[in-house]
Amino acid sequence: MPTDFDWLALEVKYLDQAAAFYEELLDLSVVDRRSNVLRFATGPSALVLRRPTGIPRGGIHTHFACSIPASEYDEWWDRLAASLDVAEERFGDAKSLYCYDPDGNCVELGQRDVSGPGIDGIFEVALEVSSLARSESLYADLGFETVDRGTGRRRVRMDGPVALELWEPHLGIADARGGVHVALGFTADEPAALAEAVAARSCSTAETDDGCVIVDPDGHHLTLRRSA
Repeated sequence: MPTDFDWLALEVKYLDQAAAFYEELLDLSVVDRRSNVLRFATGPSALVLRRPTGIPRGGIHTHFACSIPASEYDEWWDRLAASLDVAEERFGDAKSLYCYDPDGNCVELGQRDVSGPGIDGIFEVALEVSSLARSESLYADLGFETVDRGTGRRRVRMDGPVALELWEPHLGIADARGGVHVALGFTADEPAALAEAVAARSCSTAETDDGCVIVDPDGHHLTLRRSA
């Protein structure tokens, strides 16, 4: 199983416009800036924005969830609601707010047990899949564990270094959609062994200098970097 979640990559049309949203509204810090790529720190993981200039491109209309301290929730609501359409959902005692970035990605800020201040990690990513059974089996072999199923079998939630929501095409909370050709980065003790476990059911697997890349049957890219 992957040991840690490294990064999530999104596709954006205009880096300056996307950067303004994530820097000015969400208070994320740029840790790497290149001509076609921006990388933001989000606590223990990173958010990568890519213009569509190569493969893997990064996900489009991706729903993902970021952790915020519970005590900051009202402050974030007031801040984002001042300029965006914001929705709210409750999960037991915890609340989440939902908004959209300039490229149509649904960003969730959820109350979690984190130190902060501000966004302190990405805890969930939704992937659009064509077959729940096939995708659930593949990610189970990578070490993810099924913890919840939606009614009508439209979705499956699997826990791991980041929670993966596997969605058949539909609109979720706040009309969010699962991401298409999402790119995710992980660390793993034995990347090659994980790639071998799912090679027969993947679109492709390829070795890299420090690990491997797995492309699942729906075109999602999983980059596995060997743990230090």
